[in-house]
Amino acid sequence: MNLPPLTLASGQQVAGRAKAYFPGVMVAVLVALAAQFVAEHYGAPAMLMALLFGIALNFLSEETSAAAGIGFTARSVLRFGVAILGARISAEMLTSLGWGMIGLLVLGVVATILFGVGLARVIGQGPRFAILTAGSVAICGASAAMAIAAVLPSDQKSERNLLFTVLGVTVLSTVAMILYPILTTALGFDEVTAGAFIGATVHDVAQVVGAGFSISETAGETSTLVKLIRVSFLAPVVIVIAMVWRQAAPEADEARPPLIPGFVAGFLGLATLNSFGLIPEVASAFLANLSSWALLAAIAAVGMKTDLRNIVQVGGGAITLIVAETLFLAGLVLAGISFLELGP
Repeated sequence: MNLPPLTLASGQQVAGRAKAYFPGVMVAVLVALAAQFVAEHYGAPAMLMALLFGIALNFLSEETSAAAGIGFTARSVLRFGVAILGARISAEMLTSLGWGMIGLLVLGVVATILFGVGLARVIGQGPRFAILTAGSVAICGASAAMAIAAVLPSDQKSERNLLFTVLGVTVLSTVAMILYPILTTALGFDEVTAGAFIGATVHDVAQVVGAGFSISETAGETSTLVKLIRVSFLAPVVIVIAMVWRQAAPEADEARPPLIPGFVAGFLGLATLNSFGLIPEVASAFLANLSSWALLAAIAAVGMKTDLRNIVQVGGGAITLIVAETLFLAGLVLAGISFLELGP
């Protein structure tokens, strides 16, 4: 039979790819470790540090032994990190806050994306860039940006736009982490309301945790829960985006995204298993930690693949768009909290 030679050839092919990817993957992992060290010892956002360190090592993605692994990390490790993020999500989370707050979060996601697309038309930004920035603002910052970018058709500006979006939402999250606790105190919000506002508006999970627990333990726990509920919207939004672009793309276009990307199916599968209590708490915590590291390494690789000189080409319109989307979401959530009488 011909099966053994085929199996041997396949094994050799996998080993060859692993050997080619190893240097680049290790570089991305080392950058992620350095970023996490700086974050833990100096309080800087880990995502931002990984991005900046990656940009400084941009030369490694150009015809070096690390280039293949860097590309693999920016693409495949990214999808893996998003997929296992589903282990943190469960249906119990969705029902614990009440339907009013869940409705406000859904409204925030949908309205922010629609607002971003509408404003982009007015200021001359493309629809892909608008969806990328608005989705990252509305859901979970850098993680959402990378997941959405993975299902949008690629063009010459794709990597530049992704890098700008990750940089933008990370910087804005850091600013919000400092300002929003001050704002909630000025508005007289109680701990639960302050946590709900922070969880519903700050982009990245790390900054949500930092801002929430800077107020109190109760605010921190509430903000983290609300944020994880926003993260649960990632899979449905990515599926909708993939469906829209799949319909818009020509039949012959090889970049046409699948109806349900594999990593999104993985996200939904793990979230379903976690909802039925089939993932042990230890395993869930391990997968959540592994997801954080995978996304950190992936964003480091994205930084290495992109020339910083391209970022300045996005122009003031792009900056205006992402700042406006952030302010729109904050204003909408404030209005919603007042309507639901969660505030003072």
